[in-house]
Amino acid sequence: MSDTTEFEAAAFRRLIAHLRKRTDVQNIELMNLAGFCRNCLAEWYRSAAEQGGEVIGMEEARHHVYGMPYAEWKATFQK
Repeated sequence: MSDTTEFEAAAFRRLIAHLRKRTDVQNIELMNLAGFCRNCLAEWYRSAAEQGGEVIGMEEARHHVYGMPYAEWKATFQK
């Protein structure tokens, strides 16, 4: 049986890339339909880094998910 970590990481990267392209989809819509949003992903990423022994801030985690500073994404894309 193979280690699934690399597959999970690839799926996560693909989800992040998809959400970066779909700036028309608002976080509130994601939260209402799926029960999570980009900010949830950022928190999960931050938490996983912490569990791996690396401390990163929420802004750094959001930048990883949004592909830009959160304030910039919010000003540009949030309706």
